Amino acid sequence: MPRTSPAAGLRFTFGTLTALPVRVTEWDRDAARAGMLCAPLAGLVVGLCAAGLGGLLMALGSGPLLAAVASAAVPAVLTRGLHLDGLADTADGLGSAKPADQALSIMKQSDVGPFGVITLLFTLLAQVAVLFQLYEASWTRGALAAVVSAAVARLALTLAAREGIPPARPEGLGAAVAGTVPRGSALLAGALVTVVAAIAAAPLGTYEIVRYAAAVVLALCAAELLLRHCVRRFGGITGDVFGALAETAATAALVTLALG
Repeated sequence: MPRTSPAAGLRFTFGTLTALPVRVTEWDRDAARAGMLCAPLAGLVVGLCAAGLGGLLMALGSGPLLAAVASAAVPAVLTRGLHLDGLADTADGLGSAKPADQALSIMKQSDVGPFGVITLLFTLLAQVAVLFQLYEASWTRGALAAVVSAAVARLALTLAAREGIPPARPEGLGAAVAGTVPRGSALLAGALVTVVAAIAAAPLGTYEIVRYAAAVVLALCAAELLLRHCVRRFGGITGDVFGALAETAATAALVTLALG
């Protein structure tokens, strides 16, 4: 169990995973453990902001497309684009087909290569397309999808920080949080988010309960596949990989909600 205070864990979560003005007061392994366990809470706040802006625009008379674009933009703004940047850098690293050390060097470069651009383009298009579809059906469906996808994106980080997953570099966010979360705690966090998502979907009907639970599970499966591939290719995880996992999980959850 973490020996740090809950407040320090929350500060770590919001100070590292969002652009909100929260100062990280502790930067040790205990704070990292508590912070990564609280990561879905940061996703909940980001998702609520995304849903709130989408709902406000629709209340002011905008169509579902603008609401969808706004809901997709809010998570990028509230993370200063770090997750999207991590997705692009990871795509460039994986697409380079270079040995691990060279691929990691490519990921550290400030420019974005063709693999990164293509991945960003289609990821954002998919997110906006699904949110548009759901907002067009009703504000409730679009808003709930925005919240759940943001929460599961950060949940993927909790699972990626579990024991047994090594860092690819000795420095950076990946090294700070790698292996800090006990496996049992990570699984418990995953189960809790799945149950909460299902309960939140209950007003939409029994079928939606199953679909939202499935969206969380399938999103985590997609993130886990990417995580394992990155560990094989890079020798561990980095901050960029964390960003890629978050965007992968969010997109997979949304795509699942668009089907059926």
